[in-house]
Amino acid sequence: MGLASRDLSRRRFLEKIAAAGGALALAEPLWAGAEAAFETAAPSPLRPLRIRGRVHTGGRGLAGVSVSDGLSVAVSDTDGYYQLISDRRRPFVHLSLPSGFRVPLNPTGTARFYKAIEPGDSDEMLAEFRLLPLERSDENHDFYLLADPQTQTLEEIRRFQNETVPDLKATSESAGDLHRFGIACGDIMYDRLQLYPEYEKGVKESGVPFFQVVGNHDLDFESSTNPGSTATFQRHFGPPYYSFDRGRIHYVVLNDVFWYGQTYLAYLTAEQLAWLAADLQRIEKGRTVVVAAHIPVQSTRSERSRTRPTPGLMLNNRDALYSLLEPYDAHIVSGHVHESEFLERGGAVEHICGAVCGAWWSGPICYDGTPSGYSVFHARGEELRWSYKSTGLEPSHQMRLYDFGADPQAPDEIAANVWNWDPGWKVLWYENGQRKGEMARRIGLDPLSVELHKGEDKPPKRKWVEPVPTGHMFYAPADKSAREIIVEAIDRFGNAYRETLRR
Repeated sequence: MGLASRDLSRRRFLEKIAAAGGALALAEPLWAGAEAAFETAAPSPLRPLRIRGRVHTGGRGLAGVSVSDGLSVAVSDTDGYYQLISDRRRPFVHLSLPSGFRVPLNPTGTARFYKAIEPGDSDEMLAEFRLLPLERSDENHDFYLLADPQTQTLEEIRRFQNETVPDLKATSESAGDLHRFGIACGDIMYDRLQLYPEYEKGVKESGVPFFQVVGNHDLDFESSTNPGSTATFQRHFGPPYYSFDRGRIHYVVLNDVFWYGQTYLAYLTAEQLAWLAADLQRIEKGRTVVVAAHIPVQSTRSERSRTRPTPGLMLNNRDALYSLLEPYDAHIVSGHVHESEFLERGGAVEHICGAVCGAWWSGPICYDGTPSGYSVFHARGEELRWSYKSTGLEPSHQMRLYDFGADPQAPDEIAANVWNWDPGWKVLWYENGQRKGEMARRIGLDPLSVELHKGEDKPPKRKWVEPVPTGHMFYAPADKSAREIIVEAIDRFGNAYRETLRR
């Protein structure tokens, strides 16, 4: 089949679903971003299946809840009933979990908001969703973003279970009665998908319900098509893209890893964009929307490193996503690159989060000097705040200081790596108790990363790890005779962090 015919067949398929089940057709300009050239299998004829059911709590129907098969979106009526016309080969029917209700769980502790589509010989299927109310409001809540656990061996799994999980559990318990949940933001595994049950053990031990995102190392590489590449992921965690509400915030999980038989690129399929358009249609304009995806929508890695960007570094059809998110106060959370970066582009705020595994469990830090750890987001109504939690260290650990000469490019300056920096921060230095001014931000290499990673024989584990230039290094021409030099970093929320060089 030619590319033009394949594209036309796909459009007709989506149009049939839209007509039957009420899916929102995506505006024509957005289709241009989803090139049919990336498809590896021609679509086959529609095999309709009517899915009917009810969303309820304690026998009382819940109105206005979205239910989807990943293509069309239906909304429950005043008595909680819904119906949609699906395709018998769609893998799941899933609801967009509404605020005020517990996260339904698998026995492993991961979120269970979906049901497998198993129609048998019938042209109809029933799918009921029973929800339990929360004991306390989720208007204020926290969530933990774990980017790139990326365990490949049992030894690394044990480190995740014995280091990351207890740290996360302590952070969660410190939140008291506050509602909380976690998002594993892709690369849960490092290719060895048979170790998913070990990750699930860690989730259950944490006591935190977890949603999962597909990463490029979470794929079935033997698959020749993109849909088949997430088969194992789906058996454990359900749909590769979906949404849910907590409090006043709408959360969306996307799969931006497109596998085409040999490798991957960062790309959102036309079906996924059409679903997202339908999902967002019910969200009031101006509301806070948080989108979780593994590969960053944008990244300045190539700019900082002065290299050409690769198709797997950042989302190739990002303008389509930005267009859909434009009416909202949008935050994007991502991982993939094992470094920290904050960007405001395309009308959205993006948080590229440091990795749980650091530089692939080769040491205590990422490429850019960010400690191994995870991001903590605090939702208060529709306001979102954020911080970074280094594994095994106090929450106040938000920077690392270096004395004169630690950076050969700045021999007469002290340096500070402030990994969670964003433009709302101020970074100041003091000499012998006297404030001297703001430190200058420049692109540079973290000296500890250079020490641990630079060279053919470093690190001992995974020698291909090398330091990368980062945009959150700060420098100051301090007085070398000063007995005490203090660096103070104040984040956009007014939290102040101090570290001291005593000389």
